[in-house]
Amino acid sequence: MKLGFIGTGKIASSVITGICNSKIKFSKILVSPRNKSVAKKLSKKFKRVVVAKNNQSIVDSSNWVFLSITPTVGQKIIKELKFKFNQTIISFISTITLSQLKKAIKVKAKIVRAIPLPPISLKKGPVPIYPPNKKVKDFFNKIGTTIEIKNEKSLINFWSISGMMAPFYELLRVMTNWLVKRGIKRDKAQKYITSLFLALSEDAVVNSKKDLKYLVKESQTPKGLNEQGVKELTKLGFYKKVEKTLNSIHKRFEK
Repeated sequence: MKLGFIGTGKIASSVITGICNSKIKFSKILVSPRNKSVAKKLSKKFKRVVVAKNNQSIVDSSNWVFLSITPTVGQKIIKELKFKFNQTIISFISTITLSQLKKAIKVKAKIVRAIPLPPISLKKGPVPIYPPNKKVKDFFNKIGTTIEIKNEKSLINFWSISGMMAPFYELLRVMTNWLVKRGIKRDKAQKYITSLFLALSEDAVVNSKKDLKYLVKESQTPKGLNEQGVKELTKLGFYKKVEKTLNSIHKRFEK
């Protein structure tokens, strides 16, 4: 199987890295030359990654085509490409719907929308897909955890949550800097913060079948540090502002 990536940004690079370090069977990965430095690095790092001449040559030579471009670029170039009816096309584009993709692609190929995030390079993280597709599900399960979505409207909610990735890293950065200001060396501060939140996330995953309010309650003691932390952030409106931000991100998909 030949895989083709139109777009070679962070997400494409992460997915390609995950694929190349997995047990997925493929003969070649073709990448677009748009981002020359990223494409070159990938072809140097992985023997079966080849930089294609242009986007159409990727479509011509691939069984599966991954659209890893911005909505603006997607609106411009997808309709110009000549796809084949027997291809599987996987779109990572946030705001172009399935019906819009079908209209632009023209042929009756299998089209799936997916939301991979950078940790997929480590073969970790959820990958919501719509519509459900067994082959695509099995594919992403080899480099992450596939979540099949049966309603495209619901997919918007997951896209909205994906917009909280950078805010999460910013939270880690702020706490790291807080420790540094108090005399902790940056490497130790950063190692502590990242390791702590990795452990907390893993604990949350283990307990994910329970309501998360259980963990909130269990991590507090009366008049303890964590009780103070939750109370003060709640009083400041921190958590309501998180919800407000998610609503604001979500509105971008309603246009």
